Amino acid sequence: MSSNFGKVAVMFGGTSAEREVSLKSGAAVLKALQNQGIDAHAFDPKEQDLTQLKALGFERVFIVLHGRGGEDGTMQGALQLAGFPYTGSGVLGSALSMDKIRCKFLFSAHGLPTAPFVVAVKGEAIDHDAVITQLNGKVMVKPANEGSSIGMSVATNGDELKAALELAFQYDAAVLVEQWIQGREFTVSMLDGQALPVIEMRTPRAFYDYEAKYQSNSTEYLCPAPLSAEQTLLLQQAAVAAFKAVDAKVWGRVDAMMDEAGNFYLLEVNTVPGMTEKSLVPMAAKAAGYSFEQLVRKVLEQS
Repeated sequence: MSSNFGKVAVMFGGTSAEREVSLKSGAAVLKALQNQGIDAHAFDPKEQDLTQLKALGFERVFIVLHGRGGEDGTMQGALQLAGFPYTGSGVLGSALSMDKIRCKFLFSAHGLPTAPFVVAVKGEAIDHDAVITQLNGKVMVKPANEGSSIGMSVATNGDELKAALELAFQYDAAVLVEQWIQGREFTVSMLDGQALPVIEMRTPRAFYDYEAKYQSNSTEYLCPAPLSAEQTLLLQQAAVAAFKAVDAKVWGRVDAMMDEAGNFYLLEVNTVPGMTEKSLVPMAAKAAGYSFEQLVRKVLEQS
Protein backbone atom coordinates (compact mmCIF):
# COMPACT_ATOMS: atom_id res chain seq x y z
CA MET A 1 0.00 0.00 0.00
CA SER A 2 1.24 3.46 -0.94
CA SER A 3 -0.02 4.86 2.36
CA ASN A 4 2.40 2.63 4.29
CA PHE A 5 5.27 4.94 3.43
CA GLY A 6 3.63 7.98 5.04
CA LYS A 7 4.71 11.41 3.87
CA VAL A 8 7.96 11.08 1.90
CA ALA A 9 10.55 13.83 1.40
CA VAL A 10 12.39 13.41 -1.90
CA MET A 11 15.64 15.15 -1.06
CA PHE A 12 17.47 16.59 -4.05
CA GLY A 13 19.43 19.65 -5.20
CA GLY A 14 21.76 20.36 -2.29
CA THR A 15 25.00 22.31 -2.40
CA SER A 16 27.51 19.97 -4.08
CA ALA A 17 29.17 20.43 -7.46
CA GLU A 18 26.62 17.90 -8.76
CA ARG A 19 23.56 20.02 -7.86
CA GLU A 20 22.32 20.33 -11.46
CA VAL A 21 22.35 16.56 -12.01
CA SER A 22 20.67 16.00 -8.64
CA LEU A 23 17.84 18.40 -9.56
CA LYS A 24 17.10 16.32 -12.68
CA SER A 25 17.40 12.99 -10.84
CA GLY A 26 15.18 14.15 -7.98
CA ALA A 27 12.47 15.50 -10.28
CA ALA A 28 12.28 12.11 -12.04
CA VAL A 29 12.10 10.17 -8.75
CA LEU A 30 9.47 12.55 -7.31
CA LYS A 31 7.25 12.17 -10.37
CA ALA A 32 7.60 8.36 -10.34
CA LEU A 33 6.58 8.17 -6.67
CA GLN A 34 3.65 10.57 -7.08
CA ASN A 35 2.45 8.61 -10.12
CA GLN A 36 2.01 5.63 -7.78
CA GLY A 37 -0.09 7.59 -5.32
CA ILE A 38 2.73 7.98 -2.81
CA ASP A 39 2.54 11.18 -0.73
CA ALA A 40 5.95 12.46 -1.92
CA HIS A 41 7.18 16.06 -1.89
CA ALA A 42 10.35 17.85 -2.99
CA PHE A 43 12.84 18.90 -0.31
CA ASP A 44 15.98 20.85 -1.24
CA PRO A 45 18.42 21.14 1.71
CA LYS A 46 20.00 24.16 0.04
CA GLU A 47 16.70 26.04 0.33
CA GLN A 48 15.16 24.33 3.39
CA ASP A 49 16.52 23.65 6.86
CA LEU A 50 16.52 20.01 8.00
CA THR A 51 14.48 20.92 11.08
CA GLN A 52 11.57 21.51 8.67
CA LEU A 53 11.33 17.77 7.99
CA LYS A 54 9.61 17.19 11.34
CA ALA A 55 7.67 20.44 11.20
CA LEU A 56 6.25 19.50 7.78
CA GLY A 57 5.27 16.03 8.97
CA PHE A 58 7.61 13.93 6.85
CA GLU A 59 8.02 10.30 7.90
CA ARG A 60 10.84 9.09 5.65
CA VAL A 61 13.36 10.44 3.15
CA PHE A 62 14.28 9.33 -0.37
CA ILE A 63 17.83 10.65 -0.87
CA VAL A 64 18.62 11.76 -4.42
CA LEU A 65 21.50 14.08 -3.49
CA HIS A 66 24.68 13.44 -5.48
CA GLY A 67 28.13 14.25 -4.11
CA ARG A 68 29.09 15.98 -0.89
CA GLY A 69 26.44 16.62 1.71
CA GLY A 70 24.17 13.89 0.40
CA GLU A 71 26.23 10.92 -0.71
CA ASP A 72 29.10 11.12 1.79
CA GLY A 73 27.41 10.02 5.04
CA THR A 74 26.76 13.47 6.50
CA MET A 75 23.08 13.61 5.51
CA GLN A 76 22.66 9.95 6.45
CA GLY A 77 24.05 10.71 9.93
CA ALA A 78 21.80 13.75 10.38
CA LEU A 79 18.69 11.77 9.38
CA GLN A 80 19.67 8.85 11.59
CA LEU A 81 20.06 11.13 14.62
CA ALA A 82 16.71 12.75 13.85
CA GLY A 83 15.04 9.33 13.60
CA PHE A 84 14.06 9.40 9.91
CA PRO A 85 14.19 6.21 7.82
CA TYR A 86 16.08 6.98 4.58
CA THR A 87 16.94 5.22 1.35
CA GLY A 88 20.22 3.60 0.36
CA SER A 89 23.49 3.10 2.20
CA GLY A 90 24.14 4.04 5.82
CA VAL A 91 26.72 6.45 7.23
CA LEU A 92 29.79 4.22 6.87
CA GLY A 93 28.95 2.84 3.42
CA SER A 94 28.19 6.31 2.09
CA ALA A 95 31.38 7.85 3.51
CA LEU A 96 33.66 5.06 2.29
CA SER A 97 32.14 4.90 -1.20
CA MET A 98 32.43 8.67 -1.64
CA ASP A 99 36.16 8.56 -0.89
CA LYS A 100 37.81 7.09 -4.00
CA ILE A 101 41.13 6.68 -2.19
CA ARG A 102 39.66 4.69 0.73
CA CYS A 103 37.75 2.60 -1.83
CA LYS A 104 41.03 1.72 -3.57
CA PHE A 105 42.62 0.66 -0.28
CA LEU A 106 39.61 -1.55 0.52
CA PHE A 107 39.55 -3.12 -2.96
CA SER A 108 43.25 -3.94 -2.59
CA ALA A 109 42.78 -5.34 0.93
CA HIS A 110 40.00 -7.63 -0.33
CA GLY A 111 42.11 -8.83 -3.26
CA LEU A 112 39.75 -7.22 -5.78
CA PRO A 113 41.20 -6.09 -9.13
CA THR A 114 41.97 -2.36 -9.27
CA ALA A 115 44.53 -0.28 -11.18
CA PRO A 116 47.85 0.76 -9.54
CA PHE A 117 47.68 4.26 -8.01
CA VAL A 118 49.42 7.01 -6.08
CA VAL A 119 47.82 9.45 -3.62
CA ALA A 120 48.73 13.15 -3.94
CA VAL A 121 48.04 15.48 -1.02
CA LYS A 122 47.73 19.25 -1.37
CA GLY A 123 50.82 21.02 0.01
CA GLU A 124 52.98 17.87 -0.04
CA ALA A 125 55.84 17.66 -2.55
CA ILE A 126 55.54 15.10 -5.35
CA ASP A 127 57.91 14.15 -8.19
CA HIS A 128 55.53 14.47 -11.14
CA ASP A 129 57.83 12.79 -13.68
CA ALA A 130 58.56 9.87 -11.33
CA VAL A 131 54.85 9.26 -10.73
CA ILE A 132 54.16 9.20 -14.48
CA THR A 133 56.99 6.68 -14.96
CA GLN A 134 55.84 4.56 -12.01
CA LEU A 135 52.29 4.38 -13.39
CA ASN A 136 53.24 3.31 -16.90
CA GLY A 137 53.34 6.69 -18.68
CA LYS A 138 49.67 7.73 -18.55
CA VAL A 139 47.38 8.48 -15.62
CA MET A 140 43.84 9.50 -14.70
CA VAL A 141 43.70 12.18 -11.99
CA LYS A 142 40.60 12.27 -9.75
CA PRO A 143 39.61 14.36 -6.71
CA ALA A 144 38.99 11.87 -3.88
CA ASN A 145 35.44 13.02 -3.10
CA GLU A 146 33.77 14.24 -6.28
CA GLY A 147 31.45 12.44 -8.66
CA SER A 148 30.19 12.89 -12.24
CA SER A 149 33.85 13.06 -13.41
CA ILE A 150 34.13 16.60 -11.95
CA GLY A 151 37.76 17.79 -11.64
CA MET A 152 39.12 14.75 -13.50
CA SER A 153 41.73 14.82 -16.25
CA VAL A 154 44.34 12.71 -18.04
CA ALA A 155 48.13 13.29 -17.90
CA THR A 156 50.96 11.75 -19.92
CA ASN A 157 53.96 13.71 -18.61
CA GLY A 158 55.13 15.61 -15.52
CA ASP A 159 53.87 19.01 -16.69
CA GLU A 160 50.43 17.65 -17.54
CA LEU A 161 50.25 15.88 -14.19
CA LYS A 162 51.13 19.11 -12.38
CA ALA A 163 48.31 20.95 -14.20
CA ALA A 164 45.87 18.06 -13.60
CA LEU A 165 46.65 18.09 -9.88
CA GLU A 166 46.16 21.86 -9.68
CA LEU A 167 42.68 21.40 -11.19
CA ALA A 168 41.82 18.47 -8.89
CA PHE A 169 43.08 20.33 -5.80
CA GLN A 170 40.41 22.97 -6.46
CA TYR A 171 37.91 20.29 -5.40
CA ASP A 172 39.80 18.23 -2.85
CA ALA A 173 42.90 18.20 -0.64
CA ALA A 174 43.56 14.53 -1.51
CA VAL A 175 43.75 13.34 -5.11
CA LEU A 176 43.90 9.88 -6.65
CA VAL A 177 46.45 9.43 -9.46
CA GLU A 178 45.53 6.16 -11.14
CA GLN A 179 47.29 4.22 -13.87
CA TRP A 180 45.43 4.68 -17.16
CA ILE A 181 43.56 1.58 -18.28
CA GLN A 182 43.21 1.45 -22.06
CA GLY A 183 40.08 -0.48 -22.90
CA ARG A 184 36.34 -0.75 -22.42
CA GLU A 185 34.24 0.89 -19.72
CA PHE A 186 31.44 -0.87 -17.84
CA THR A 187 29.07 -0.32 -14.97
CA VAL A 188 27.20 -2.80 -12.79
CA SER A 189 24.07 -1.49 -11.13
CA MET A 190 23.11 -2.95 -7.76
CA LEU A 191 19.60 -3.45 -6.44
CA ASP A 192 18.81 -5.22 -3.17
CA GLY A 193 22.40 -6.49 -3.04
CA GLN A 194 22.09 -8.17 -6.45
CA ALA A 195 23.95 -7.25 -9.64
CA LEU A 196 21.72 -6.12 -12.52
CA PRO A 197 22.64 -6.62 -16.22
CA VAL A 198 26.02 -5.08 -17.07
CA ILE A 199 26.14 -1.90 -19.21
CA GLU A 200 29.02 -0.93 -21.50
CA MET A 201 29.52 2.79 -22.19
CA ARG A 202 31.21 3.83 -25.42
CA THR A 203 32.20 7.42 -26.14
CA PRO A 204 34.34 9.02 -28.86
CA ARG A 205 35.68 11.36 -26.15
CA ALA A 206 38.99 10.69 -24.32
CA PHE A 207 37.02 9.11 -21.47
CA TYR A 208 33.47 8.87 -20.08
CA ASP A 209 33.54 12.41 -18.66
CA TYR A 210 30.83 14.85 -17.50
CA GLU A 211 29.93 15.84 -21.06
CA ALA A 212 29.73 12.20 -22.21
CA LYS A 213 27.49 11.41 -19.22
CA TYR A 214 25.05 14.31 -19.36
CA GLN A 215 25.36 16.38 -22.53
CA SER A 216 26.58 14.27 -25.43
CA ASN A 217 24.42 12.46 -27.98
CA SER A 218 27.39 10.42 -29.19
CA THR A 219 27.68 8.21 -26.09
CA GLU A 220 26.52 4.63 -26.73
CA TYR A 221 25.08 2.36 -24.05
CA LEU A 222 25.03 -1.38 -24.63
CA CYS A 223 22.82 -3.30 -22.20
CA PRO A 224 23.32 -6.13 -21.62
CA ALA A 225 27.00 -5.51 -22.41
CA PRO A 226 28.50 -7.64 -25.21
CA LEU A 227 30.52 -9.94 -22.94
CA SER A 228 30.66 -13.71 -22.66
CA ALA A 229 28.54 -15.31 -19.93
CA GLU A 230 31.75 -16.08 -18.04
CA GLN A 231 33.02 -12.48 -18.27
CA THR A 232 29.63 -11.10 -17.23
CA LEU A 233 29.51 -13.33 -14.16
CA LEU A 234 33.10 -12.49 -13.23
CA LEU A 235 32.40 -8.74 -13.41
CA GLN A 236 29.10 -9.02 -11.52
CA GLN A 237 30.74 -11.06 -8.75
CA ALA A 238 33.56 -8.50 -8.42
CA ALA A 239 30.98 -5.69 -8.28
CA VAL A 240 28.96 -7.43 -5.54
CA ALA A 241 32.19 -8.01 -3.56
CA ALA A 242 33.21 -4.35 -3.96
CA PHE A 243 29.74 -3.16 -2.89
CA LYS A 244 29.97 -5.29 0.26
CA ALA A 245 33.61 -4.30 0.94
CA VAL A 246 32.66 -0.64 1.36
CA ASP A 247 29.49 -1.51 3.33
CA ALA A 248 27.18 -0.11 0.64
CA LYS A 249 23.53 -1.15 0.88
CA VAL A 250 20.27 -1.53 -1.11
CA TRP A 251 21.10 0.17 -4.41
CA GLY A 252 23.99 1.82 -6.23
CA ARG A 253 26.48 1.29 -9.01
CA VAL A 254 29.99 -0.12 -9.36
CA ASP A 255 32.12 1.17 -12.26
CA ALA A 256 34.85 -0.87 -13.92
CA MET A 257 37.23 -1.04 -16.88
CA MET A 258 38.47 -3.95 -18.96
CA ASP A 259 41.97 -3.67 -20.47
CA GLU A 260 42.95 -4.91 -23.91
CA ALA A 261 44.05 -8.25 -22.44
CA GLY A 262 40.55 -8.82 -21.01
CA ASN A 263 41.35 -8.08 -17.33
CA PHE A 264 38.77 -6.20 -15.26
CA TYR A 265 39.67 -3.31 -12.93
CA LEU A 266 37.22 -1.82 -10.41
CA LEU A 267 37.07 1.98 -10.40
CA GLU A 268 34.60 3.10 -7.75
CA VAL A 269 31.26 2.61 -5.98
CA ASN A 270 28.39 5.11 -6.26
CA THR A 271 25.75 4.95 -3.52
CA VAL A 272 23.36 7.58 -4.96
CA PRO A 273 23.91 7.30 -8.72
CA GLY A 274 22.13 9.41 -11.30
CA MET A 275 18.40 8.86 -11.86
CA THR A 276 17.94 11.09 -14.93
CA GLU A 277 16.54 9.93 -18.26
CA LYS A 278 20.14 9.24 -19.41
CA SER A 279 21.11 7.42 -16.23
CA LEU A 280 22.56 3.94 -15.98
CA VAL A 281 20.74 2.34 -13.04
CA PRO A 282 17.25 2.81 -14.61
CA MET A 283 18.66 1.40 -17.88
CA ALA A 284 20.00 -1.74 -16.14
CA ALA A 285 16.81 -2.10 -14.10
CA LYS A 286 14.74 -1.95 -17.30
CA ALA A 287 16.88 -4.76 -18.79
CA ALA A 288 16.12 -6.76 -15.62
CA GLY A 289 12.38 -6.18 -16.06
CA TYR A 290 11.80 -3.23 -13.72
CA SER A 291 10.03 -0.08 -14.88
CA PHE A 292 11.39 3.23 -13.52
CA GLU A 293 8.41 3.41 -11.15
CA GLN A 294 9.04 -0.13 -9.88
CA LEU A 295 12.72 0.69 -9.37
CA VAL A 296 12.13 3.77 -7.21
CA ARG A 297 9.41 1.96 -5.23
CA LYS A 298 11.76 -0.96 -4.53
CA VAL A 299 14.43 1.46 -3.26
CA LEU A 300 11.86 3.25 -1.07
CA GLU A 301 10.54 -0.06 0.33
CA GLN A 302 13.96 -0.77 1.79
CA SER A 303 14.35 2.59 3.54
